[in-house]
Amino acid sequence: MLLAIDCGNTNIVFAVFDGEEVKGEWRASTTTGRTADELGVWLNQLLGIAGLNRQDITAAIIASVVPAMVFGLKTMCRRYFACEPLVVGDEGVDLGLAVHLDRPEEVGADRLVNAVAAHQGYRGPMVVIDFGTATTFDVVDAAGNYCGGAIAPGINLSLEALHMAAAKLPRVAIGRPKQVIGKATVPAMQSGIFWGYVGLIEGLVRRIESEFGTAMTVVATGGLAPLFADATPVIHHLDPDLTLRGLLLIHRRNAGTA
Repeated sequence: MLLAIDCGNTNIVFAVFDGEEVKGEWRASTTTGRTADELGVWLNQLLGIAGLNRQDITAAIIASVVPAMVFGLKTMCRRYFACEPLVVGDEGVDLGLAVHLDRPEEVGADRLVNAVAAHQGYRGPMVVIDFGTATTFDVVDAAGNYCGGAIAPGINLSLEALHMAAAKLPRVAIGRPKQVIGKATVPAMQSGIFWGYVGLIEGLVRRIESEFGTAMTVVATGGLAPLFADATPVIHHLDPDLTLRGLLLIHRRNAGTA
């Protein structure tokens, strides 16, 4: 079995694959002070609850946008699962795509993993929108190469900034308002954030297509993707497991089983 680890700025997702099937999936908050032993014991307990045995895990792959977490995650894999993990971004790891950027080393591992999975699953030129701590727009050409993109503040980050910077504005939860014109402060904030992000999505996709010179398939992933996928016709596919599937594909490619 394969242990796939997607370490983001807010959460770490752990998933166990048995072939194509996900046998278990768990989340932990991204805390750089957490040790390899803490992560290993926590994950071992969850494996047991799911009826899995850590001895069944024979390989691991890590994609992390938090460099401080990589050492602890690698140590956990070695100590608790007796395997040397593949780390996306390390020298020699074959992603099967070219990165057409001025500084390829600056691209977040999750964005490259998403590009791999999106190309395998949908084909054609596309935009991958990942609703995470940041909202990222990644452009993949018809050959599957990564061509760049755009990064905007995440929805929850924007809500928190609004609350922190304006003394009279409360902290509110993201939601889809029934109408754009809010009749009170909280509905007005929810409308501005939600419909403002819909406008951001539609505007950036339109500009990317214009710059790229063709219509593009748009794939949404990330925690808040379901909230926005039904709110605009520019999003064609909702794929919550895109990053994990990309990790599986990259591991298979490097293990010679793709």
